[in-house]
Amino acid sequence: MKETLRRLLPFAFVAILALARWPKLFPPDFSPIYGVAFCAGAYLPGRMGWVLPLGTMLATDLVLNVFFYHAPAAGLFYLAPNYALYAGIIWFGRVIGARAAFLKLLAGGVLGSVVFYLVTNTMSWLMIPGYPKTVAGWIQALTIGLPGIHPTSWEMFRNTLSSGGLFTALVVAAEKWAAAGAESPADKTAGPREPAEDGPEEETAAGKVF
Repeated sequence: MKETLRRLLPFAFVAILALARWPKLFPPDFSPIYGVAFCAGAYLPGRMGWVLPLGTMLATDLVLNVFFYHAPAAGLFYLAPNYALYAGIIWFGRVIGARAAFLKLLAGGVLGSVVFYLVTNTMSWLMIPGYPKTVAGWIQALTIGLPGIHPTSWEMFRNTLSSGGLFTALVVAAEKWAAAGAESPADKTAGPREPAEDGPEEETAAGKVF
């Protein structure tokens, strides 16, 4: 059962991401993309770690733009910085790797969502005329946002942070549980190896083996 769960992990990533794109299913900025992108980088091999999350996002954005928002597909050009950030989160998952401890992986997923929030809100501060181009204006963009706009930037940060932590924790916990079950009984029960008795020393390219 646990090995089956590990094999289904890529399909679970696609299903979670596709479902989460449904409009108003989650609160604003509460999305599995941060945690799933990070875990895809950590756990999925080769190109799959890049293609599955980014391809799913692109396909669902195309469908939503054309059939739900009735906007031209060319509008996806403005989402290019977001995709670059998602790719950065995937890369970060690659760097940390699947063998890292649970808390390290969880911290990595949370950090990825924090960086996403900081970068996107800084871009909003630079591009939206309503924000003063000062340090105070930048802090406003990161906290209360523009007057009369809800949810505020701070509330969106809360949703980004909590969703990044939640979905990273769920995926990492499921993967580690499945990996523990995949160990062979011999690996779990075998004791320490006994040293060879009266055997000659063997030479290897790296040196002596005793």
